[in-house]
Amino acid sequence: MKKNKIEVRTPINSQNSCGHCCCNEHTHEAPVHSSNFKLYLPAIISFIMLVIGMAIDYFDAIPFFKGYMRLAWYIIAYLPVGLPVLKEGWESIKKGNFFTEFFLMGVATIGAFGIGEYPEGVAVMVFYAVGELFQSAAVQRARGSIKALLDLRPDQALVLRDHNFIPVSPEEVEIGETIQVRVGEKVPLDGILHSTKGSYNTAALTGESKPDTLKKGDAIYAGSINLDHVIEIETTKVFKDSSIARILDMVQNATARKSKTELFIRKFAKVYTPIVTYLAIALTFLPYFFVKDYVFQDWLYRALIFLVISCPCALVISIPLGYFGGLGAASRNGILFKGASFLDTMTKVNTVVMDKTGTVTKGVFKIKDLIKDQIFTEDEFMNYLIAIETQSTHPIAKAILAYTTIEKQYQATDVEEIAGKGLKGRVNGKTVLVGNKSLMDFHQIEVPKETDTIIESIVMMAIDGKFAGYVTIADELKTDALEAISKMRNAGIETIIMLSGDKDTITQQVANQLGLDWAKGGLLPEDKLKEVEKLKKQPNTKIAFVGDGINDAPVLALSDVGIAMGGLGSDVAIETADVIIQNDQPSKIATAIQIGNSTRRIVWQNIVLAFGVKLIVLAMGAGGLASMWEAVFADVGVALLAILNAVRLQKMQWD
Repeated sequence: MKKNKIEVRTPINSQNSCGHCCCNEHTHEAPVHSSNFKLYLPAIISFIMLVIGMAIDYFDAIPFFKGYMRLAWYIIAYLPVGLPVLKEGWESIKKGNFFTEFFLMGVATIGAFGIGEYPEGVAVMVFYAVGELFQSAAVQRARGSIKALLDLRPDQALVLRDHNFIPVSPEEVEIGETIQVRVGEKVPLDGILHSTKGSYNTAALTGESKPDTLKKGDAIYAGSINLDHVIEIETTKVFKDSSIARILDMVQNATARKSKTELFIRKFAKVYTPIVTYLAIALTFLPYFFVKDYVFQDWLYRALIFLVISCPCALVISIPLGYFGGLGAASRNGILFKGASFLDTMTKVNTVVMDKTGTVTKGVFKIKDLIKDQIFTEDEFMNYLIAIETQSTHPIAKAILAYTTIEKQYQATDVEEIAGKGLKGRVNGKTVLVGNKSLMDFHQIEVPKETDTIIESIVMMAIDGKFAGYVTIADELKTDALEAISKMRNAGIETIIMLSGDKDTITQQVANQLGLDWAKGGLLPEDKLKEVEKLKKQPNTKIAFVGDGINDAPVLALSDVGIAMGGLGSDVAIETADVIIQNDQPSKIATAIQIGNSTRRIVWQNIVLAFGVKLIVLAMGAGGLASMWEAVFADVGVALLAILNAVRLQKMQWD
């Protein structure tokens, strides 16, 4: 699937049923830059003419500035900002959608001209245009973090073919081919580093500003920027499956998925707009039957003010912008939400359930302790052990083979696997047994009693029928694991639980180290599922599950919020999850919660601000206590305040 152009649709730009200006694509297709003078020109012309006209009116500077000349001046001032709105209103009416913001603004401003309030009619449109420019600038700013991801999409890859590196589209490179990346260029596909070492900027992928240093054989991800020297990479994924393509797809999907608050406001606006239109009509004509000194022009003016005030622009603009800002802030911190709805759900989570390996531990097994018989040196002992384990594919064997303090000298022959127990073979003419206590018992080898109390995985070895020693294998806690638990507690998480497929003794040890509420080990995927199902039945429990493996996918799907470790996590887990932690740091879980809380708080601040001010000024307008200027503030002014409030998300820092 070839994508020549990646385009992000934001909630602000998307067409929706409410039909307001802030929801139509025409409004923000061109980014607002200080150098793009044409975008500002209509508002500047109208504003200058408005100020000049009002000054002439106030000082009566030009005697003949009256009648048709005054009307013509203000019409010319109105047209640069008013025509685009009237045009959009007419297009909406032709489609059968009468009750749009364009309709409200058009009726109110034309009505203002009809009753001789020319400056106020122009002012409404000028400030509306200024509001649109502010909105566009805010959208672009909110897009900044996500746009950084889009900019990482590589344009080409230098692939080795016929003994030369030739430029091709990343989509055309196959798995196993060798690509070259020069200094300052983006890595186009996921792969394994063939060069000795290098330093890479992975900030847009992980949120980490510190360069990442990799050595030969390490995995390197598409979107990283090469900082050192020319490198060569063997590709391990085609472009559509690479990390950067997956992120781009997630970002595109995220901007299309609305929160419940956002969906409610859009439905509300669809009902609200015709209601206020009919109320404005009633406000114009009904007083005729109840007011003795009824003056049509006065009540029409109040109705026009009512229409301007009633525009729900502040809500329709600022709420999607708030959520989009939250998505952008999260991506800047190495966290990808697959939709605004999960920003909302994250704020309700009170229980976090975590996997162990790869989530709070590094998932890399290492030799922790080595205990041997005194007749062997450490090198001799490890050579016997490594010679046998070379024949095994078990993860623990890999940990033993990674022991790099010795040169591997011995060779094993006649190696056989004893199911569930270990290996048996010949090394240097001696019979060597390597495995667990069951293997030793089976061959009637006496082992020290101290081994019964060891919690970690243990690998024992016997040579020619005598116990030779053992090594313990342990996973390591991630450097920020303890910090992650502390931050989650501070973020309001009441219960933190660990469910692991590792043996229960190890799971309990890790849980105790971290200070978790409870833990359970030795679980199959279906066992984890049952445990989470039990938790979900408890009243007022909202669960976030954090995992990284294929076996975690069912629980990630079941939980209220599924969080996957995106760096080393399986593709299945990442596709199933709702939130992706790009750099595998568990402390980012608390950051995700904090960003969700900040976003929701700002959205509700905007809702209260918009409704509060509008209700007050609506009442004043209906009672004849507010002029068109107050109406302008209640509409455009509140919208600008709400936008500025939403933009604050881009400056916030989360520890």
